[in-house]
Amino acid sequence: MSARAFGFATLPLSLLAFGAVSSAQSRPSAELVTRLARIDSAIAQAVRDSQIAGASLLALRDGRPMYERQFGWADREAGVKMHPLVVFRIASQSKAITSAAIMILAEEGRLGLGTVVSRFIPAFARTTVAVKTDTGRAIVPATRPITIRDLLTHTAGYSYGADSLVAPLYAAQKLGPEAGYGGWYTADRDEPICTTMEKVAALPAMAQPGAQWVYGYNTDILGCVVERASGMPLDRFIRTRITGPLGMRDTKFYLDPADRGNLAAVYMSDARNKAVRAPDGARGQGHYVDGPRKSFAGGAGLLSTTRDYARFLEMIRRGGAIDGVRILSPRSIDLMRTNQVGTLYPTSGVGFGLAFDVVERMGASGFRSVGAYGWAGAYATSYWIDPAERLVVVWMVQMLPNRSDIGGRIPQLVYQALVP
Repeated sequence: MSARAFGFATLPLSLLAFGAVSSAQSRPSAELVTRLARIDSAIAQAVRDSQIAGASLLALRDGRPMYERQFGWADREAGVKMHPLVVFRIASQSKAITSAAIMILAEEGRLGLGTVVSRFIPAFARTTVAVKTDTGRAIVPATRPITIRDLLTHTAGYSYGADSLVAPLYAAQKLGPEAGYGGWYTADRDEPICTTMEKVAALPAMAQPGAQWVYGYNTDILGCVVERASGMPLDRFIRTRITGPLGMRDTKFYLDPADRGNLAAVYMSDARNKAVRAPDGARGQGHYVDGPRKSFAGGAGLLSTTRDYARFLEMIRRGGAIDGVRILSPRSIDLMRTNQVGTLYPTSGVGFGLAFDVVERMGASGFRSVGAYGWAGAYATSYWIDPAERLVVVWMVQMLPNRSDIGGRIPQLVYQALVP
């Protein structure tokens, strides 16, 4: 997507100050310049210290670019510098887009939040749950059917199968510990996502439906629901109903081979917390160019750029529409960004909606405001929307595993620059 799609070109830092540019003659204050420089300094230092190879940070306020900078390398070994259109593996940031797809189908009446998943995937008609016992493990029937709401809120009980209680069962299907880091990786599977999720249906969950917040294959199951309910593959549904209308040309499941040079390399933290290039394969560079290209994993499979993803988030922030293009109704957006799980979410003062974690108490999630919502990805990417500050922030790196702390400091660096 061109820079003009957001109505801006790549501007000097001084002109990307947080809402400070109201006209061509406006200039940020000396204090603001100093505070913005703190962001530059912290990220640049992380690159110099080799905690990360490179990064991209984009912040919007009132839909206008407030800060956009790239640091370091997209591919250090190939000498490719980070730039605004570098493509990143966004892993679990895919979940918000797939959840939006489900809400589109709900608005069209093709499913409801209370619809049982087995209506679309019969294999989920009789599910089971693993229970720890004095002698090891017991597998018991689920007490009720799993619903679309359970999957959206991660209360269906399904993990990524890495817990020792169920790991051997998942590993036998090349899931859980056999599927990249943490069990979520499916880009190397030579089968459609629905085939994989039917295998998950035959495996035990970690909790009864509605009883706990358990992070796992929930949104991948929803991706299969989208396919069955819409009658088209998930990649085509997302392209025709979300990314295409929004002009998100670089958001897709697999990169065209001709564009492989735009894909950032994956790095990993070594024993000294230095970024070293990750290996090829599922535990590193992945199969996002030359893989089987058959598994459209709604929970962790998408690629995107900072600008593309920020545009999606800005649509969410505005209540489901942007630049005359409506994706969802305001009521659907309100449901997605409101706590739907009570106190089941494990962090005190934070809830979970139909796609995002939601801050309910100031200080419960660092500097984020009450009502702010967002999520992150396994490659150390993250994002959030802050309605109170009219703010959208997207942070992109490619670190797996990641031991650097710069990503955790991004919120405080952004908020300290929000001065009158």
